[in-house]
Amino acid sequence: MDKTAIPENIEAIISDVDGVLVDSMSFHAQAWKTSFKEAGIDIEKEEIYILEGSNHRGIIEKIFEKQGMVPDEEDIEQIHKRKKELFFKNQKAYVFDGMDETFKSLQTKFKLAVVSGSDRAIVETLMGKFYPKIFNTIIAGTDVEKGKPDPEPYLTAVEKLAVQKDKCIVLENAPLGVEAAKNAGLFCIAVPTYVSADLLKKADIVVRDHRELVEYLCSLLD
Repeated sequence: MDKTAIPENIEAIISDVDGVLVDSMSFHAQAWKTSFKEAGIDIEKEEIYILEGSNHRGIIEKIFEKQGMVPDEEDIEQIHKRKKELFFKNQKAYVFDGMDETFKSLQTKFKLAVVSGSDRAIVETLMGKFYPKIFNTIIAGTDVEKGKPDPEPYLTAVEKLAVQKDKCIVLENAPLGVEAAKNAGLFCIAVPTYVSADLLKKADIVVRDHRELVEYLCSLLD
């Protein structure tokens, strides 16, 4: 991994949740697939991986758009509600090896935030289970008007952390998330968890896997 462009004097690390901190995206994708099918729309899980990072409204609108349709507020509310029910019922998410211990160490030196397109209830549940009392702030998809790839989620995190943008790095695994980070003017490191590395090429650095990501994060503690 080329570290030549890594910002100096980093003060904050902002991370996506699903696919970076927690291996949970397959459960999100299945919940979306089922909830859309119940609404009469057939999709593949891979379509959700590409849209990962967008909030629920953005995902529903984009799936409907591909079908040549426009969802009304009742569509959005019902599909969203059903998706949450299915996720909480069926998810068996787990932490990527070494990430929880790494962030326990990082919290001694850096301000930490998570930025997710998922609902606050889902994010808080995952963080409470796997990363309790580690992150200074949580920005969920339901906390912002515009989800990824809009910069609003990441700019909101920067504001909450009270740091300068050039003192932050973002950890992402999704194309829309990388785009959001770059639209916010932030340095971004991406890990190809569910999509190919080619789809993450807008990131400043693309690591091979979570092992390399952990190695990089640990190097920041030196």
